Amino acid sequence: MYACCLATTTFSHFRTVSTTFLTSTTSPMFPPHSQTKMPILGGFRSIKLISALLDLFCFLLRKTLKKSYVPNLGKCDIKMNAQELVQRHKLLECIQCGMCTGSCPVSRKVDLNIRRYMREVAVTGKIVKYSQDVLWSCTTCSTCGLRCPKGLSPFEFLIDMRSVAVEEGQIPPTLRDALESVFKNGNPWDRIRSKRTEWAQGLNIKHISQGAEILYYVGCTASYDPRIQEVAKSLVKCLQKAGVDFGILGEEENCCGNEVYGVGEKGLFEFLVEENMKLFNKYGVKRMVTTCPHGYNTFKNRYGQTSFEVQHHSQLLANLIENGKLKLSKELNKKVIYHDPCFLGKQNGIYDEPRKVIESIPGVELLEFDRSRERSLCCEGGGGRMWVDIPGPRLAEIRVQNAVDAGAEILAVACPFCLLTLEDAVKTTGFEEKIKVMDIAELLALAL
Repeated sequence: MYACCLATTTFSHFRTVSTTFLTSTTSPMFPPHSQTKMPILGGFRSIKLISALLDLFCFLLRKTLKKSYVPNLGKCDIKMNAQELVQRHKLLECIQCGMCTGSCPVSRKVDLNIRRYMREVAVTGKIVKYSQDVLWSCTTCSTCGLRCPKGLSPFEFLIDMRSVAVEEGQIPPTLRDALESVFKNGNPWDRIRSKRTEWAQGLNIKHISQGAEILYYVGCTASYDPRIQEVAKSLVKCLQKAGVDFGILGEEENCCGNEVYGVGEKGLFEFLVEENMKLFNKYGVKRMVTTCPHGYNTFKNRYGQTSFEVQHHSQLLANLIENGKLKLSKELNKKVIYHDPCFLGKQNGIYDEPRKVIESIPGVELLEFDRSRERSLCCEGGGGRMWVDIPGPRLAEIRVQNAVDAGAEILAVACPFCLLTLEDAVKTTGFEEKIKVMDIAELLALAL
């Protein structure tokens, strides 16, 4: 059977067929091996050893054949034909006005003409193949959806086109490695689970199993990236100062799956949803806060019906300040300009809360970009672009230049990806002595 699968199917199909054979279920859930603590095959513990051996065999096989990681787990059907794409995305309703292409932030560096691509599929009835630079350049910022007079979401169409490429194994090696790491380790940074809570040492943070009103979902970037760990520590300081009863998942925490979905790996995304919901239900999570708009977006808009309420940390902090639970006594005396993250603003309409947090800090003068709120310029941190470099002018550098020209001393953000891309742009533009990039939680912590 294995030989037949290898001869006639892709590596991903081989694994799915093999797992289905072992479990006799139409929805095989194949867990990562090594350091993970996730349930084995959704409760089929009687074949745990077989599962582990097959998992190891598959891992070694893909290394030998240099194929993709293990894509397309779960029940998600991504084998779409052109007609399904036309119906799902209402392509025949597109009036070809060009608002989507004209407003696309990355169209200035690549030929990402989403209007033309949608039309080609609708008219020819065929799925069009795009160049790697075009297909993976989209940041899924949703600017095209905001501008569309017909209420369409062109970026969602592009995500489905990426799904086709993923099915065929046509993905950049760096992105493939990130997705494989999500599958194996529960994060895209190729870090083991035992390192996930190192940032929290000495902070006296309890595990959610001890009982807590709010789950602080830390996220992959805040757990592993040294710079973003400082944001997590600042938020913890603010929450503890306000007397908030919160806990974390520790090493049990998994990737939320937002970028996984955005690059078209919907099977792996469904796997993450199922595993995460098991975890949240296990601990009876009713409220959640996260510092990442990408995580906030996926929990709120991609997970379907959930039993918990999710907040971005800007919302929670603004509420704590308004209710007098956070007393700010220190003055900053800085000119601060705020960058609206796409996944927080354009996709979820959260514009006021981050500004309220900044304006509550004594001595701060809040400045605004010419392009702010729904017109904010994307920094290119979304849609898997953290793992895919596209040649051309960097939008983050343009954003930093605009901030310096406005006279800002601090460029405030509310997203880990924005912070990393903009901070890197500060270095590449040589403005390290003129401006600093900080999360709103870091600013608030300085004023406590």
